[in-house]
Amino acid sequence: MENNNPNYVYENVIQIDDAAASRKFIANVFAWMFIALGISAICAYWFANDQSLYSLLRDPVTSGNTGLGTIVMFAPLAFVLLMSFGLNRLSYPVLALLYVAYAAVTGMSLSFILFNFTAGSILSVFVSSSLLFGVMAIAGYTTHQDLTKFGSLMAMGLIGMIIATVVNLFLHSSGLDMAIAYIGVAVFIGLTASDTQKLKRIGAGLEYGDATSKKYALMGGLTLYLDFINLFLMLLRVFGRRR
Repeated sequence: MENNNPNYVYENVIQIDDAAASRKFIANVFAWMFIALGISAICAYWFANDQSLYSLLRDPVTSGNTGLGTIVMFAPLAFVLLMSFGLNRLSYPVLALLYVAYAAVTGMSLSFILFNFTAGSILSVFVSSSLLFGVMAIAGYTTHQDLTKFGSLMAMGLIGMIIATVVNLFLHSSGLDMAIAYIGVAVFIGLTASDTQKLKRIGAGLEYGDATSKKYALMGGLTLYLDFINLFLMLLRVFGRRR
């Protein structure tokens, strides 16, 4: 007998809901981001408030970096490059282990900065950063406008900031430093929205559950973690009160 029901569902066919896949992917991206933030916050607080640990990174006599302190300053960049270029070659457990190690080392390096600011200003800037980040992430996720060109513009702004920062290492200009901080706030606010939209589209194009999607979710968490941390640091340079 012929079945004329247009709602007939084939038993062995998997029907993929792009919206549901995207939501699940984004949820895992933010889970990885929050894991990294939690690890970094614990390590930063621990090293900034324990003099014996802080002295492992900074010599209390000379106020200069120790050997470990110098390694900790540059290690986060090495971790990011290793994870980015090794994405297709590293297994998911190894990538996750590197991610956790990266978050811990980044927290240790942040202790250099947090040690110089009052606890009250750090807390207020963190709350402000969280609100700004949340608003822009929601905007990027819900907007129907294509933010690809906007994201490219923000990426160009980021490159300009990096060049200006390197130049200012020689100029030691407080005015330029403050200008970089203000531009940085704008750049990372914009990148938060564009990166969230890009990750939403990546999630919609993946059949969630395979190893590749797990890796992409982890690297997406890394992307948003970097957006948030840099936004926080730029706001701290503008509004933070030094000890």
